[in-house]
Amino acid sequence: MNSPPVLFLIFNRPELTHRVFACIRAARPAQLFVAADGPRNDRPHEAEICEQTRKIIEAVDWDCDIATLFREKNLGCKKAVSTAIDWFFEHVEEGIILEDDCLPNPSFFQYCQELLEHYRKDSRVMQICGLNVLQEWRRCGYSYYFSSYGPIWGWASWQRAWHYYDVDMKLWPEIKQEKLYEDFCQNQDEATYRLNLYNDVYSGKIDTWDYQWGFAKMINNGLSVIPSVNLISNIGFTADGTHTVADKNNPYAAMATYTLPSPLNHPQHMIRDFQADQRYINDFMSIKPGQRTIKQRLLKFLHKAKNEK
Repeated sequence: MNSPPVLFLIFNRPELTHRVFACIRAARPAQLFVAADGPRNDRPHEAEICEQTRKIIEAVDWDCDIATLFREKNLGCKKAVSTAIDWFFEHVEEGIILEDDCLPNPSFFQYCQELLEHYRKDSRVMQICGLNVLQEWRRCGYSYYFSSYGPIWGWASWQRAWHYYDVDMKLWPEIKQEKLYEDFCQNQDEATYRLNLYNDVYSGKIDTWDYQWGFAKMINNGLSVIPSVNLISNIGFTADGTHTVADKNNPYAAMATYTLPSPLNHPQHMIRDFQADQRYINDFMSIKPGQRTIKQRLLKFLHKAKNEK
């Protein structure tokens, strides 16, 4: 059975791209969309590396419709990725998004396919996630649970959900003025964190696209699906990573993945898992003056989670 349509986001890391492409090749999607940002002018030889990376796609050897969006000039993370996903959902109603450093477990594709179909017409669900930072969470015995949050290292969604995305976050001034952001935060620490974060995103201090997606889900009460076991390993913690750090001791680096059996065991209810979300927030996302940074809290949290298994 072929995978749903896949958007593959690549740039300048041929070795990582080749590894993730091998997983896509094994899944044999009938439609493959490949988007690549252009080389940066101030990086010698990057044009050559970008071209080498793009050539990997020429190894498609299965029956597949291929579409490419190769940029000649560098747009940066915010614009390049957001417009690539716009382009993807202009052509398909649902699909999978994988970046060049997100190595999926083989069962990830079947998992996405089942859930894209299962929640196709359910507007309450906006995202299907492959990453589970808890690594394993089988509280209710189902194949997945619902969350108010949703990591974007290997995910899937629908055109109907992406319709709410706004890279410029034009609604932020109103949400901020009325303090409506406090209504989707678990505590004051998270509210302070999101106030500072969204101020920086809105003002352009952070060149990214994903915080805007999280914002869109929150202001629309969208749920994310999180697998009961981790399905994505980020292999991009290298010196050339854009948003990841070259640190082999970082517990986020190359996390283990597990096979999720199919068919999935679907929950019989539509309740977000407050305990899982509370651990997510309380253990490493809340910030107070003088406390540890997010990265330090994350390291402590994942170390604690591993020891609790």
